[in-house]
Amino acid sequence: MSKAFASAGDLEEKQISFTEVGEGLYAFTAEGDPNSGVIIGDDSVMIVEAQATPRLAQKVIDCVRSVTDKPISHLVLTHYHAVRVLGASAYGAGQIIMSEKARAMVAERGQEDWDSEFQRFPRLFQGHESIPGLTWPTTTFNGRMSVYLGKRRVDILQLGRAHTAGDAVIYVPDQNVMFTGDIVEYRSACYCGDGHFNDWPDTLENIRRWNVDAIAPGRGDALVGKKMVNAALDATRDFVLSTYRPATRVALRGGSLKEAWDAVRAECDPKFGDYAIYEHCLPFNVARAYDEALDIETPRIWTAQRDLDMWAALQG
Repeated sequence: MSKAFASAGDLEEKQISFTEVGEGLYAFTAEGDPNSGVIIGDDSVMIVEAQATPRLAQKVIDCVRSVTDKPISHLVLTHYHAVRVLGASAYGAGQIIMSEKARAMVAERGQEDWDSEFQRFPRLFQGHESIPGLTWPTTTFNGRMSVYLGKRRVDILQLGRAHTAGDAVIYVPDQNVMFTGDIVEYRSACYCGDGHFNDWPDTLENIRRWNVDAIAPGRGDALVGKKMVNAALDATRDFVLSTYRPATRVALRGGSLKEAWDAVRAECDPKFGDYAIYEHCLPFNVARAYDEALDIETPRIWTAQRDLDMWAALQG
């Protein structure tokens, strides 16, 4: 019996947690669904990651209102994926910030990604009728920028390619806490379909060098304490390499994509088979790993039809 496409069969609502990861800093998590972050400044609030729809974003806003009545002034988007950005309009933030590369990816493939992810994650797109259109930043940066929420400084940084070419992380120096987006996950599969496998481990080590006290990851529980932070960095690195190395061996000897799929499953199933969205991610991950091994530098654009074709070929 073939598996339900991507997360089309995942219709169960997830339990939301709102965890303090530092003074005035919170991680909004939901059992492997996309996370958001909250940074409370002197006079206003910054949100990290918008969620997929304004309806889902309202759940984040409700949590914010449980701890502060300060207005939401800034929204930072760590990358361009639809499930991260299309809820932006709910916050009414005057400033929406992305890296310049992430903005370019919205222009290049944002609509295709929306169509693709809508098909992959129907539960996350409940209330999609209220999405006004693609999310565009008001402010972009290259490398690094700082935002001051009163006296609280927030640094927004590009530490290397990983989940996408335009990834950014958000660092709050007064608490030594980082919001990493999908560069780091906790007990959730990494989605690598638009990733850069060769760069990802180095980017993780760049994060490790900051020696942070807590991380709000892209999916999974908040990581509080250096032991948990380092364990998540190690596990994410292992996931990425355990996907890429078997696929590379097959690709370089002239093997087929299906052979690469079998090799990656043999390596990853025993270690990661119980991770959130594992089966969902696997075909897209193997396809991108195979391409990168063959020196296809820029990830090919996923469309709704390409998704279905790949799923039928590998998971069907």
